[in-house]
Amino acid sequence: MDLDRAAWRGLRASTPMSLTAEELDELRGLADPIDLGEVEDVYLPLSRLLRLYYEASAGLRETVGAFLGERIRPAPFTIAIAGSVAVGKSTTARVLRTLVSRWPARPHTELVTTDNFLYPNAVLAERGLTERKGFPESYDRRALLRFVQQVRAGVPEVTAPVYSHLAYDILPGQRQSVRRPDVLILEGLNVLQPAPAGALAVADFIDFSIYVDARADDIKQWFLARLRALRDTAFTDPRSPFRQLAEVSLAAVDAFGAEVWKTINEVNLVENIQPTRARATLVLQKDAGHAVTRVGLRRF
Repeated sequence: MDLDRAAWRGLRASTPMSLTAEELDELRGLADPIDLGEVEDVYLPLSRLLRLYYEASAGLRETVGAFLGERIRPAPFTIAIAGSVAVGKSTTARVLRTLVSRWPARPHTELVTTDNFLYPNAVLAERGLTERKGFPESYDRRALLRFVQQVRAGVPEVTAPVYSHLAYDILPGQRQSVRRPDVLILEGLNVLQPAPAGALAVADFIDFSIYVDARADDIKQWFLARLRALRDTAFTDPRSPFRQLAEVSLAAVDAFGAEVWKTINEVNLVENIQPTRARATLVLQKDAGHAVTRVGLRRF
């Protein structure tokens, strides 16, 4: 079903606004212009729909339990958020985590990025994959799958590596702990990737999936805008491997970004990320201004 923004906005019903402008400032990604109007029009109806799915999954579990004559342990309701680099999926994930955690039942909600399962830079270099970072082969797929399976199985505490965008690498010795969430949000480029023949994929454990979409040319401009913003912020940190970009002109930053986009990000988008869009439960379509203008919802 293809809905324009007005039609989608009307599905909010009485879902209350549970975010303040100050909170949204903290959730907003770099160079992402999302405002409270976008939350009201797009994310509150989405929060309502997710809540309906969440409650329905509990009812289905009880029904199957009654059929089997036993109580079925609840598994975390798992939401996947996919899309290109710089399309705004991280902001979407953080906003939804906050909205979901404030449902009346106050579900314990955890957010994990699949970047945590990138191989460390040293491993990528050893395998000749440095220029393929972000492509499916640059992730420890087995570790990611094992993590999701353990969380879904109710293991009391499951840990994941921690990826730092500042260091542009996995942080040695640091782990993110996930303790029996009611809702698990997974965000990343590869979260809807199909599995190799005969194997399971993370997507096999997803209850609801979202693909954040936009024209490739628009995403490229957002990627360049983010690089310019990073030039004046994170890249000035001595720990950043891109600190040299803080010392060159904006034209040089744009040239660097355009080359990265052309040779890496756009190739990954076309070959690996965009093909997963059709697998999503819901697609958020953005215009050149980063605003969601249409919503596609898969029919039953």
